[in-house]
Amino acid sequence: MEKKKFTDSGIEINSLYEPAEGNINREIPGKYPFTRGIRTDMYRSKLWTMRQYAGFSTAGESNKRYHYLLSQGVSGLSVAFDLPTQIGYDSDHILSDGEVGKVGVAIDSIRDMEELFAGISLENITTSMTINATGFILLAFYVALAKKQGADLKKISGTVQNDILKEYAARGTYIYPPRPSMRIITDIFEWCGNELPKWNTISISGYHIREAGSSAVQEIAFTLANGKAYVKAAIEKGLNINIFGKRLSFFFNAHNNLFEEVAKFRAARRMWAQIMKDLGATDPQAMMLRFHAQTGGSTLTAQQPANNIARVTIQALSAIFGGTQSLHTNGYDEALGLPTEEAAGLALRTQQIIGFESGVTDTVDPLGGSYFVESLTNSVEEAAWDLIRKIEEMGGSVAAIEQGFIQNEIAKSAYDYQIKVENKEKIIIGVNAFESNEKDLTKVFRIDDSIRKIQSEKLAVLRRERDPAKCDQILQLLNDHASSGENLMPTVIKAVESNCTLGEIADTLREVFGEYKG
Repeated sequence: MEKKKFTDSGIEINSLYEPAEGNINREIPGKYPFTRGIRTDMYRSKLWTMRQYAGFSTAGESNKRYHYLLSQGVSGLSVAFDLPTQIGYDSDHILSDGEVGKVGVAIDSIRDMEELFAGISLENITTSMTINATGFILLAFYVALAKKQGADLKKISGTVQNDILKEYAARGTYIYPPRPSMRIITDIFEWCGNELPKWNTISISGYHIREAGSSAVQEIAFTLANGKAYVKAAIEKGLNINIFGKRLSFFFNAHNNLFEEVAKFRAARRMWAQIMKDLGATDPQAMMLRFHAQTGGSTLTAQQPANNIARVTIQALSAIFGGTQSLHTNGYDEALGLPTEEAAGLALRTQQIIGFESGVTDTVDPLGGSYFVESLTNSVEEAAWDLIRKIEEMGGSVAAIEQGFIQNEIAKSAYDYQIKVENKEKIIIGVNAFESNEKDLTKVFRIDDSIRKIQSEKLAVLRRERDPAKCDQILQLLNDHASSGENLMPTVIKAVESNCTLGEIADTLREVFGEYKG
């Protein structure tokens, strides 16, 4: 008897797909519901934005990597921040010990931001910042720096991740409880709509949900449910869905199961178009799901790390076949440590070879019309809608997170996957099959603990040189505005321009909103 085959989400795969009503797609790219892509010509006229996620140590060291990547042909920057920056602690805080500059760059003040982008015109580059709980503060640093550079804020473009719901569900770098956090996010929507019209105000992230162990179906179901919660919160604030809807973006993971990943991206676009239409959007641009993709960090293996080059190539192809607008490819050495310059360069070359040599960009939605891909797109969509309906019955994403539903579903999926790996139902080359006893000689890039001392000394100088009375005054104003419900962004920008630190701003709001304990 033939053994049954399944995708990683548990969808059964037939041995052969033939024409059927459900797997013939006559939709047009660039038209609602955008299953086949958000532009009629896709990559024929313009390739996706090639980003390489980078940030480590001090702002000065990260700036050197950015200049290297720009010289090698990246078309957009993507900033990684260290854990203290992500959860609102200055580098000299006791809880920052051992973490400063380790998984990203340490940013404590506007001075660090100036150093991070030294020699880079913010008006002429798009920047993605992977930051959530303190996303509003990092955006304020970025805006303050742009103003210093004399940039036209109407021309500044980029993205702040700003997706706090997935932090409660999957990642853990939250500060405030869900409801005040949602208020901060809609403040960003409102302020950017008036002052920073080309800025993507949120990147609703399935990436970290997938890294925590979800399936492909769960990734889009939970991500789109979170997106729906943000849209509803913005509508309740009185914002126009046809305006803020155009600046919403998404961030998805790209894993090894090529066809399921392509189906996932296509299904997500169709589903989001329907969600936005049902919520009242009438402008097609407000119904488009635009997304950045990153290859799967959790799929990288420390064993035989050179194998990761092949994995990343397959994953990058899935994102491109799936119609991504922006892509980061992981370095082959990232299961061991931060990527070396050589590994980051090779990861970028992977994108460039696909884009300029492979021919996959010559036609729109090249896998569209495949009986298998169209059927699988429908199956992924159907399974994702089932999950979204369960979340809606609980009262939406915030309620589902508060009840632990989403967290438990991810945990069960991660457990099931690990059991399959241990039982060799799921083969991972170099891990549970085709192992090697040869010693691995891959160089590992590590950050030492001296960075905290450097950052602490810079903070001490800043505090000596700034006007303390002015800082106290603006932080009190921030406290008042947080209590009164006034939009926080103008006051936070004034605070960073007055040399208040990230930790001081975050602590001021801790006093008003409290901290989420999970």
